[in-house]
Amino acid sequence: MTAHNHNHSHGNTDTPDQRHRLIIALLLTWAFAVVEVSAGWQGGSLALLADAGHMVTDGAALGLALLAAWVAARPPSARHSYGLGRSELFAALINALAMLAVVAGIGIEAWSRFESPRPIDGELVAGVAVVGLAVNLFVAWLLSHGQDNLNVRGAFLHVLGDVLGSVAAIAAGVVVWLTGWTPIDPLLSILIGGLVLASSLRLLRDALHALMDGVPFAIDLGELGRELAAVPGVIEVHDLHVWALSGDRLALTAHVRLKELADWPAVLNGLRHKAEEHGIGHATFQPETVSWTALVRHG
Repeated sequence: MTAHNHNHSHGNTDTPDQRHRLIIALLLTWAFAVVEVSAGWQGGSLALLADAGHMVTDGAALGLALLAAWVAARPPSARHSYGLGRSELFAALINALAMLAVVAGIGIEAWSRFESPRPIDGELVAGVAVVGLAVNLFVAWLLSHGQDNLNVRGAFLHVLGDVLGSVAAIAAGVVVWLTGWTPIDPLLSILIGGLVLASSLRLLRDALHALMDGVPFAIDLGELGRELAAVPGVIEVHDLHVWALSGDRLALTAHVRLKELADWPAVLNGLRHKAEEHGIGHATFQPETVSWTALVRHG
């Protein structure tokens, strides 16, 4: 009797369309970051400089996501039998840590602006921020496809922070332009930093959880076990494990006690179907008969 029976689906989560979207987003982000740095420096706006800083780190995040997607697309080898999909998880972790550093920098600079207010060219800031908002919205739309991939989600959160930063820069520019009240600039910068902080902490949690082989948050392990055990011909499912192989590719292993070993082909199809319903593309099931299990337990 063969003790192990495997269903392996080595789907490649990286696609040419995904890479093209990341390349376009990278080029647009870095190009406009140069414009915002120049305008923010000339106009004296922290909100605009903060948004430019976001865009610079976003460019690095997008470049890292692109590199991780390319590495993850490489086929499995004798040294890396699961492939290199975990590079996407490391990219998500690095992006989350980078965003935390950006938020800390914005907070420190905002505090110094409260203590030493600086003149701001509100009209220039608002005008450049409007263009920046359009660019960021387009890039966010590009990356909105593929949010189940943790790597792409990390890049998307960076860009989402830029969208919020552009809105803050527009509001700050308009208020300063119409009223001359400069504290609005660091105030809005801190507000946006807080919103980005919440998203970054969630991404950091998800990346660390995946790297530690945690069960994906979208999967209830107990419920999945009950669904697998309900497949006709199955007596019990035990030693059930689910973990992430890459940004959006999941793996599963389980031992399955059967009523009759002859039913295994049909049972395996049912088990595969249940795993696929939960987005699990790489599943390994080991069949066990009642007599075989009893023999093992009693030596």
